Amino acid sequence: MNKRLYGLLVLSGLLGAAAVYAADSLDPADAVNHIGKEATVCGEVTGAKFSSHRKRKPTFIDFGPPHPNHVFTALIWGENRDKFDYVPESLFGKTICVSGTITEHKGKPEIKVSEPSQIRVMDD
Repeated sequence: MNKRLYGLLVLSGLLGAAAVYAADSLDPADAVNHIGKEATVCGEVTGAKFSSHRKRKPTFIDFGPPHPNHVFTALIWGENRDKFDYVPESLFGKTICVSGTITEHKGKPEIKVSEPSQIRVMDD
């Protein structure tokens, strides 16, 4: 098999896998309807903030309109930041998928991220 054909086959397989992955995911605005369920939420990161001065040193990865009007948050507690080989705030502006149990905090859906494997960057 020539290299070009092989490359096309690999690319089509990756695109197909991404389409299946995205098809099984939720839009950030839909997450509120799935509180208490395991899910994958995909969308563009519109806010990313490390609050080093707050208790437990949270990192907030927000989706939708800017805080405080965001529609979904991926929350990384400070004790889990060292597990990442990148600074979580660098996700700002990227399209990512976050997997885990959707919980509710102050009326907004969120997923608590304790492992880097829960976040998949879609546009790298």
